[in-house]
Amino acid sequence: MTVRRDFKEPARCRPDLVIGREELFADARERLASGGSVLLHGPAGIGKSTVLRALAEEYGATARTVLRCSATESESHLPFLALADLLGLVLDEVSPRLPAAQRTALESALTGRGESSLQRDGLALRLAVLSALRALAVHGPVLVVADDLQWLDPASAELLGFAARRLEGTPVQLLCAVRTEGRQSQEYDRHLRACPPGTLAVRLGPLSRTQVAELLDHRGHGCLSRSTVREIHRTSGGNPLFALELGRALADSPTPPRPGEPLPVPTSLRALVLSRLDMLSVEARRTLLVASAGARPTPALLHAAGRKNAEAECAQAAELGLLATEPDAPAVRFAHPLISAALYAEAPAHERRAAHAALSTAASDPIERARHLALATTGTDPEVAARLAEAAALARDRGAPSVAAQLGLLAARHTPADGAPSPQERRLTAAEDAITAGEVDLARDIAREVLARATVPADRVRAWMIVIDTAGHTMAEVDAVFPQALADAGDDPRLLALVHYQLAWRALIVEGDFTEAREAAAHAAGLAARGEDRRTELLSLAFQAQTETLMGHPEAPRTIKRALKEPQDPRVAWHHNGAGSARFRWLVMGDQLAEARAAVTGLLREVRRRGSVESEVHFLRGLAETELRAGHCGRALELARDGLRLARDSGIGETASAMLTSLAEASGGDVDRALALAREAAHHAEEDGDQMYLSRALGALGYAQLVAGDPAGTVRSLRRVRTLELGLGITDPARGRWHGDLAEALVLIGETAEAQDVIDVSREHALRLGRESVLAVLDRSEALVRAARGDREAALAQLTSAQDRLGKLGYGLEEARAAFALARLRGGPGAGPGVFEEATRLFRRCRALPWLRQVDESPATAVPEPAPAVPEALDALHALAAMERQVAALVMEGATNREIAARLFISVKTVEATLTRVYRKLGIRSRVDIVRLAAGHRAP
Repeated sequence: MTVRRDFKEPARCRPDLVIGREELFADARERLASGGSVLLHGPAGIGKSTVLRALAEEYGATARTVLRCSATESESHLPFLALADLLGLVLDEVSPRLPAAQRTALESALTGRGESSLQRDGLALRLAVLSALRALAVHGPVLVVADDLQWLDPASAELLGFAARRLEGTPVQLLCAVRTEGRQSQEYDRHLRACPPGTLAVRLGPLSRTQVAELLDHRGHGCLSRSTVREIHRTSGGNPLFALELGRALADSPTPPRPGEPLPVPTSLRALVLSRLDMLSVEARRTLLVASAGARPTPALLHAAGRKNAEAECAQAAELGLLATEPDAPAVRFAHPLISAALYAEAPAHERRAAHAALSTAASDPIERARHLALATTGTDPEVAARLAEAAALARDRGAPSVAAQLGLLAARHTPADGAPSPQERRLTAAEDAITAGEVDLARDIAREVLARATVPADRVRAWMIVIDTAGHTMAEVDAVFPQALADAGDDPRLLALVHYQLAWRALIVEGDFTEAREAAAHAAGLAARGEDRRTELLSLAFQAQTETLMGHPEAPRTIKRALKEPQDPRVAWHHNGAGSARFRWLVMGDQLAEARAAVTGLLREVRRRGSVESEVHFLRGLAETELRAGHCGRALELARDGLRLARDSGIGETASAMLTSLAEASGGDVDRALALAREAAHHAEEDGDQMYLSRALGALGYAQLVAGDPAGTVRSLRRVRTLELGLGITDPARGRWHGDLAEALVLIGETAEAQDVIDVSREHALRLGRESVLAVLDRSEALVRAARGDREAALAQLTSAQDRLGKLGYGLEEARAAFALARLRGGPGAGPGVFEEATRLFRRCRALPWLRQVDESPATAVPEPAPAVPEALDALHALAAMERQVAALVMEGATNREIAARLFISVKTVEATLTRVYRKLGIRSRVDIVRLAAGHRAP
């Protein structure tokens, strides 16, 4: 028998489960699958019921009987109600199997006939519930699902706990959820003790900001700006129910909150968190309002704001659970951020202004004083606007551009229409601060608002530049902006310089034309010099230098020197598109790794001080790349993951960060993740029409495929990179450093002629530009070509030289790869495991885990040798068993062992064992020889 289940959630809600809950859901699933029980716990709204229903739906299908109850607070006084929910539908089935006394007691409790009670029939009832569960379990597994244990009537809770503690060895599992406020909650301990021995307790914690954004997007609130999502996350404390309610309130609100104002808190949440507010005295409530208006309220601040009895009133609020009690902490902290927001939203406007007025003189920080003054003032006021603008400049200097943007918007709001600076100028400054803070949605909205109002050409062009800046690598989407910006610029060289600088970026990103990009940047630099706009001139020169560096243009060193000449603009010096960044790129490509590391570390330190999110993402990638080149794979992976996390949180530079993290994962982490990230980066670059980063992403994909043992995939990816870079006009092989990987993969599939062609063409450019590390890598690849053609001695000499040169240049991972190739070439039928000692040592020094696994799995002679005679080997294919022919055929197509296992529904170990038999029957040594068979068979 299976009891009716109604735990299935609406289809639109199901994906919420996996947002931020993947790990704990997997733990709970594993415990249930092993026959154990699970107790979910956490505060109200944290998602316990959602996870409970999903687990019940999944594991209820495996149980013969599912018993459920879901208590409510209003019914918790009714005795045996939860027990009736659990056993009511199976009473007829189990009653005949119970002793008479137990049956009578249980029927009386469940039906209400008679006067059964725990006091009167305690033992009989306890034994009856235990016997009933055991009787059901005789015919198959039983799953007991109980939500909101905290509301179970005491009698049912006692009976269920008694039975649960005695069910060990019986196929009865409990899946329960209970509300708890803290990890040390006594209620949680009590309920855990009432569960079967070995029950897994799973605490659901708050979601991260990224997870809240994903949840809101899934529920149809994806149009909210990142700054708004950040505020929702802060106010909700990561609670999914609170976050969704706040998101819904914002979506329904005709006017979003103004700068400095808290989020609108819906009535449903106000009632939830402020139910105890009426128990406060009037004065205590006013004190809490002042605390809710302050950024970092303390008793001293409340005293200074006129709240003379702040300590006693805060103590009263703490007793009611509105404030958190922290004896050692001076701050006044609300028990949940939502309480503060709801309290503020509940207060009348005049009381809120009074609280801000008091704080405008009480706060010690000038930024806070200015913010409170603005929120206490209605209408325009030039003095208030000036103070706010000064506070914004101070916040900017402190490295808090997000705060500067909010203060700038407040300044604009209080600036008279005929003020100087104008309201539009102050809005644009706020938008530029928002870009620095990574809040591109806010910046774009401000710029659009200015364009709807502004008539001054300088304001309009500046706004158009913000619109273009916020498009990032999706510049194709704002193509229509450029003619309008040029029209607004007229013949003003300063304004034209701004537009032509962005046109240089468009030529690079959208058109993929380095020559046009270089010319546009040079033109912008000339216009800016005529207009005496040093900032735009420096940015244009830096962009020109970057482009020339990637092109391998001979003017690159001279352009970098021009970009570094005094006078400098501090806003450009540390910017990710400034001369410092161009110099760093030149150092990396020129094998000056120590200098490059010092340069990018200094830049990263400065942009973090200034709070520039986009520049921080960029320089994190730069430092990770430098560490990767130096063979510090563990450090590079850590930096790359940090950069990717920041890029995804801010929505800035995600494609580039995914590409770089793929390279780091393939070198020192998880190869499968490397493949996924590279494919993600390539997909987004293609969607954005960004050919420059498409070639970089495909280069990362080719490298990951090579590490994964898929040379055919590497060839497909890197052949496309070669075509793309030829079209882009990129000739410097130090830009992507994919050339050696392509040559190596070509050797592995038997295409030695094409491999030599790649080496010869790349070597010509590397010699012209003096790229010593590239030349050493190309020599390593050429040694593999020679080995495949049977010239073993020349290959050994060339590999030895390449390894030595790479070590002296500081390229640790490339040095280790050369040592690995050398060991494989030196190995033979009589070679022992010691042949790989040097490669193992070097890979361990680099923490290059994927490469270490390759060493462990490497046969003694894995470097390709001359291909076996094709006709004889092809004839031998007919002697293979059916499974062996299928596996060999998929290898010929370039499939990896994992892909073969998936397609044939067998394990990877079975694939490996089958291939071993294939090698023996065909008289070959590796899967590379099978690929050669396919190439020879297809040749005319």
